[in-house]
Parts: sequence; C-alpha cells; structure tokens
Amino acid sequence: MPVEITYFGHSAFQLKTSTHTLLIDPFLNDNPLTDVLAEDMKPDVILLTHGHGDHVGDTVEIAQRTEALVIANFEISNWLTNQGVKNTHAMHIGGEHQFDFGKIKLTIAHHGSQLPDGSDGGNPAGIIIKAEDRVIYFAGDTGLFYDMTLVADEGLDVAVLPIGDNFTMGPADSIRAAEFLRAPTVIPCHYNTWPLIEQDTEAWAEGIRNHTESEPKVLQPGESWTVN
Repeated sequence: MPVEITYFGHSAFQLKTSTHTLLIDPFLNDNPLTDVLAEDMKPDVILLTHGHGDHVGDTVEIAQRTEALVIANFEISNWLTNQGVKNTHAMHIGGEHQFDFGKIKLTIAHHGSQLPDGSDGGNPAGIIIKAEDRVIYFAGDTGLFYDMTLVADEGLDVAVLPIGDNFTMGPADSIRAAEFLRAPTVIPCHYNTWPLIEQDTEAWAEGIRNHTESEPKVLQPGESWTVN
C-alpha cells in the first residue's frame, strides 16, 4: 500500500498508511506557514526528532486530546509524561522497534535539543520510518555528517532534509547529503518559516537534479504526495 505524505510547513509532516496516521514534529498553531491547527489533528502516533519548540510544537495538546502514542527519545518522553501525556514510548540513537504500524529507528543528528522550558531534551535524532514496504528518513535539524552513508544502507525511498541554513544544513550541504543518502526522492523542509531561513527552492531543486541521482519534490504547505 502507498504512504501519503502531507507537509504543513517548517518541519511538520503527516504520514498516512493504510492503518495509521502519523505526525512528525507537529509545530502548527504558531507556524506562520500553515492554517492547520492542532485541534484539527487526529493522529494515532506522534514522532519527535528533538526538543526545540518549533518541533515539539503542539504535541502535548494533541496527545492529551487524542491519546496518540508519542515516540521520542528518553528525556523528551519523560518530559512529556510530566506534562500529562500518558502514552509515550522512549527510544534512543541506534535503537529500532517494531510497532503495529511499522518499524522506527533513530539515527544521529548534529544539533541541539533543549525543551521549551529549558529542560534537557537529550540527544537530537533523525527518524527512519519503515511502513507499507517504504522507508522514509526524516533527518531532523541536523548538519551534514558523513555517516549519512550508513543511513543510505537502510534502502531509503524518501529523504526529508532541512535546507534553511543558519540553524541546520543549508542548500549546498543538503545536496551533498542527498548524494550520501541515495534516496530516489528528496523533500526539503525547515525553510521560509522566517526571514533568517528563507531559501530559493527552485535553485535547490536544480542542484539536486544536477549533482545527485535523486529527484527533488518540493511540497507547498498543505500539499500531499504519495510514495508509490
């Protein structure tokens, strides 16, 4: 069965499989790129790459209302429990776990992870989602790292990479990342939310086509695309 990916701007995504709806880094209510609100979301699962407010976003409100399972690192999971979230699953870097919707594996990511109230958010992560015979990699707010060549060994179908620069990889490093990862499709994220991370996605897409074997897929906020 195919997996449908919907982009909400910044780094917020929704994945729909044949049985589950997954939210990744649901920064919605304060996200200037989307009109979608946290109250509109009815996920079965929420996945978090790290603790920054523009990624944890509206997780607490959504999880308390829907009782969705929240998958995050150990420190964030404990923090969420203290916020009144009842259904969490803690993981850490390099670990993989089989859930009823598919497998999740956390990878390294070079970035910070402090939570909105200043609490320790543990190590930031990338997330590999294996569902419906598809393998989708959300790199998180990482800089470029050569061990992405090991992530490529997972046999990716899609890689979601930040391109905004300043806080994450910029366009040039994300093109190198796409070379390392060898995913047939690359989707950009973490750009154009604020002036500091504005980017020319047409120029980025041309760079992907010219320098890698991947095909760029630039999704507009609210747009969906199916991984066949």
